[in-house]
Amino acid sequence: MQQVPEADMPQDAVEETTPKEIQTEEPPQLIKETKEEVTEPATEEQEVQEAEEPERIQEPSEILEDALAAYQDAQIAWNRTDIDTALAALDDAYGLLLQLELPQESPLNQEKNDLRLLIAQRIQEIYASHLIAVGENHQSIPLVENQDVLAEIKSFQTVERNYFENAYRRSGRYREMILEELRTEAMPEELSWVPIFESGFKVNAYSRARALGLWQFISSTGYRFGLKRTRWIDERMDPEKSTRAAIQYLKELHSFFGDWITALAAYNCGEFRVQRLIRNQRINYLDNFWDLYKQLPRETARFVPRFIATLLIINDPNKYGITLPTPDPPIKCETVGIYRPVKLSTLSINLGLGAAELDNLNPELRHNATPEGEYMLKVPEGYGEKTLAAIDLTPRWIPPEATYSIHYVKKGETVGGIARRYRTSISAIARLNSLNKRYTIYPGQRLKVPGRSGSSASIASPRELVREGEKLIYVVKRGDSLYQIANSFNTSVQEIKRQNNLERNTLQVGQKLTIQSGNLTGATQYTVKSGDTPYEIARKFGMNLSVLLTLNGLNSRSKIYPGQKLWVTSNGILP
Repeated sequence: MQQVPEADMPQDAVEETTPKEIQTEEPPQLIKETKEEVTEPATEEQEVQEAEEPERIQEPSEILEDALAAYQDAQIAWNRTDIDTALAALDDAYGLLLQLELPQESPLNQEKNDLRLLIAQRIQEIYASHLIAVGENHQSIPLVENQDVLAEIKSFQTVERNYFENAYRRSGRYREMILEELRTEAMPEELSWVPIFESGFKVNAYSRARALGLWQFISSTGYRFGLKRTRWIDERMDPEKSTRAAIQYLKELHSFFGDWITALAAYNCGEFRVQRLIRNQRINYLDNFWDLYKQLPRETARFVPRFIATLLIINDPNKYGITLPTPDPPIKCETVGIYRPVKLSTLSINLGLGAAELDNLNPELRHNATPEGEYMLKVPEGYGEKTLAAIDLTPRWIPPEATYSIHYVKKGETVGGIARRYRTSISAIARLNSLNKRYTIYPGQRLKVPGRSGSSASIASPRELVREGEKLIYVVKRGDSLYQIANSFNTSVQEIKRQNNLERNTLQVGQKLTIQSGNLTGATQYTVKSGDTPYEIARKFGMNLSVLLTLNGLNSRSKIYPGQKLWVTSNGILP
């Protein structure tokens, strides 16, 4: 199986439950075949010679070669669909690895672990594929009721009961479509329930990790599976397209890991993280999800038990004291080609529909309007011809070049003060940001501020560093990402994660990040003289003023004084 580089994917952090009694899905029992050898009776002289000859002990490298040869034989048998031979060869290969005891510093340990991973993945893939072939997909998703699953069931019974019931009700809108796509790919129908706890079956659900839509795709993964994201369209919110993308992603993960539970764990936190954990397992563990459970990120450690809890409740709601509501009817629509930008609310009214009806059918349109060029618009069933006629009566919509600026709220600011600063109204800001009647805002909040095209208002507050001892610290603001912060300070995501011992890319507002610590490699100190200004010092050393300020934890309002030590560089970038 092809090896891929290791990487981490961002995820939200939630409280972790500690499993006490974890029921594991036992690995398939592999039965070794024994062969009887027919030999001629040995003479007395031969017996003496054999008794005197010492038994030869295989070198570890030879055992590894034998195990690899057995794995390759299994691969050949698997390609011939000879399942019994493939499993027997894999059993032999795994047995050889169990015999192999290596010191911790041995260079063969990596080869041993890699081969162990390949063997385990192949065994799981063979059994999962066999289940699919005979039409028993449900058997590849074991519904265990261990302590962690029961904890999630209790959560759905109590604090999340309304959420669960509402999500189940909304599932009726999309589940028929999802089931059709799963059946086309011969995948387990149980996977259709993943959105119930991922997004609550809301097509516009948005997480702290910037995952969006029914199937909670982040931008990069969505792009990888063909979901477009432009100024006007975000196909992560398109139910049909995102469902097909999610199915292809899950199918790829299942092909890689060989079982659906591990595939779901990888769907949540990324295949590279799960692959790394599998590789680092102890040799006597045959890789399955519950072996990995405690080592997964906390959100993923809940993801799979929540999935199993969902299936158990839906399969037998009376057992768990939950009355499931009647699901909403499936969304029925047809499509018509639109060739110019029109406002959906205007078109809806011209059709005699509610103002939001077309918007609800086309959630992937980010501005309640069709884009320039051809677009296949969803309309209610029976409204195709009416829509084509109404288009002629609907004015062409010309989008403004810039409809709003972004402002990050600072401590002590009010909506009124922000409105005066940007020369707009309180009601306009409240309407654009869906603020409550009290206009409540909080430090770090990202506000859209309406303004004219070409407005000189600042798009976002500049990122500034503060010095704490020998460290340069950045305090995370709402909307920040590691990638943006790294670009601002001429460093890398990997370096920031290393400096701050971060395992994931998720950040919290107010979190302090060390950008630089200790002596600044490649920088020298300059002693401020009377009459110096930051601008003159930056020009003297060929530096950009912002780099000088960043390097020393200053901002544009900071004052410097004679005798003060400032870090400077000759190349004008952060060391």
